[in-house]
Amino acid sequence: MRMAELQGEYDAVFSLGWNCLVSIQLENNGLRTFSGVIDWMRSDKLSDVNRLLEKRFADFMLLRNLKIRGPDGSGKNYMVEDELYRIISVHDLPMRLNPGGNLLSYNDFQAKLQRRIHRFFYKAATGSRLLFTRLEGTYEEALRLKEILSGMVAGDFSILLIRESACTSLIDCDWPDPGICCVQMPSHDIWNYETNPYWKQLFQGITIKSD
Repeated sequence: MRMAELQGEYDAVFSLGWNCLVSIQLENNGLRTFSGVIDWMRSDKLSDVNRLLEKRFADFMLLRNLKIRGPDGSGKNYMVEDELYRIISVHDLPMRLNPGGNLLSYNDFQAKLQRRIHRFFYKAATGSRLLFTRLEGTYEEALRLKEILSGMVAGDFSILLIRESACTSLIDCDWPDPGICCVQMPSHDIWNYETNPYWKQLFQGITIKSD
């Protein structure tokens, strides 16, 4: 599937990680109208996200599975890992509300998470066309993601996989699967504004259906 085939109108565009950069760039390009389940989390491996989706978020971020890994980059929130799925919540548990690592605001966090999970399933069941976007992953992981989503999504959907490389422009990988588009993006510090033009080019012609 090539980049040009992604163009058109979608009911929703979801970020599937691996960090919050995808969510930020979706918002910058007018493609993010709500918060997804793992928008602000770190998921180093697509295989872990696949497992989370396959299990339909069962036991996700339950208190018994959580371990504090330290403060986030701002020093204001605890980074908390779900050891069952190896996914880290980065910005959901402010240190000022959870003194000494006692997760006193956990119930609020879990309630917010359940609302996002419910919305995910609602969009999956009712959307006529959805786009799932992921930073980093392998062809095999993307194929498995498509297989899992096929059992969850009622309408049409596509997967956009972005992989950083030593290239100097966006490269369309033209993978043979008709539902998976893979592109290579020039490698930079991921928070550097130098990448913005590539994201803008990547999302050109992609729009969100107005309610």
